[in-house]
Amino acid sequence: MQLGQITPTKAAATHVARNVNPAEKAAIVVQFLMSEGANLQLDALPENLQAELTHQIGSLRRIDRTTLVEVIEEFVHELEQTGLTFPAGVAGALNALDGKISASAAAHIRKRSGVRASGDPWLKLKELEPEKLLTLIEEESIEVAAVLLSKIDVKKAARMLGKMPGERARRITYAVSLTNSVTPDAVDRIGRALIAQVEDEPIRAFESQPVDRIGAILNSSRSVTRDDMLIGLDEEDQEFATEVRKAIFTFKHIVERVDARDVSSVLKSVDNDTLVTALASATHELTRPSADFILANISGRMADQLREAIEERGTVGEEDGEIAMAEVVAGVRDLAQSGEILLLESVEAYAV
Repeated sequence: MQLGQITPTKAAATHVARNVNPAEKAAIVVQFLMSEGANLQLDALPENLQAELTHQIGSLRRIDRTTLVEVIEEFVHELEQTGLTFPAGVAGALNALDGKISASAAAHIRKRSGVRASGDPWLKLKELEPEKLLTLIEEESIEVAAVLLSKIDVKKAARMLGKMPGERARRITYAVSLTNSVTPDAVDRIGRALIAQVEDEPIRAFESQPVDRIGAILNSSRSVTRDDMLIGLDEEDQEFATEVRKAIFTFKHIVERVDARDVSSVLKSVDNDTLVTALASATHELTRPSADFILANISGRMADQLREAIEERGTVGEEDGEIAMAEVVAGVRDLAQSGEILLLESVEAYAV
């Protein structure tokens, strides 16, 4: 409907427009736009304004044609006179600049101005790694932990439960069954409290922990280099060296930490030539069990084909073999990080 279509007739031209306050004008404009089919993103408004707008729309009941025309014309005039609009407050500015300024700058501004991140806190919590989420709920109640596990991805929740002490994991699992009685407001408050903890943490230069960074470096290193570095770490800080060993995952750990049901997924993550080279080179007493484990957990036909290819491949050079095994390991770790497979915890696997 065009504005010209609602121009008062001569009979109604003398009708005096009703006095309406700014809140009522907003309700009139919104109702008019919706009646014309406009798709308004009202959920982007603060909740208090959404509530006020809803109240006004519900209380107006009926507006005469003269008042409608006057309000809409005033609204159109305001739009025509507006050259540029800016977001309201620091919070609005940060939302508008999201992705345009660095995360560290945004965090610094939030902390300095006391502004909390807006929007659904659970969207941000769901992006965090399981290890980070575990740290968040370490000191929280069983009920809060149950709400968190109910809101995040199922595979991520399973990984978290696998890393918790047995008794706490069992209590949280039971508490999940009781979350149906938790109100949406309570879930929102829990999410905001948890994300506030994340925002209050000091800004770090590195996303990962030192143990994980060194573990990743040594995972991609040749065995001679890796062993030499670990000996050096043992001499400097034995406790740290032990943690690094836990972070290391090499070809020989496949038999201990990959579930037999996930072997087919691992094979899909690497090309056939690389797999054949890795299996052909796995002749050492430490790596042979992983090669046998892979062949034992695929179809008999595929295993026979791989054995034939391994025999045809013949002897593999040490460097080529390590490169191929490293690619297989990288495929396993990528699957684990994406949540497609779950690596098993094994004390034996930590021995490097």
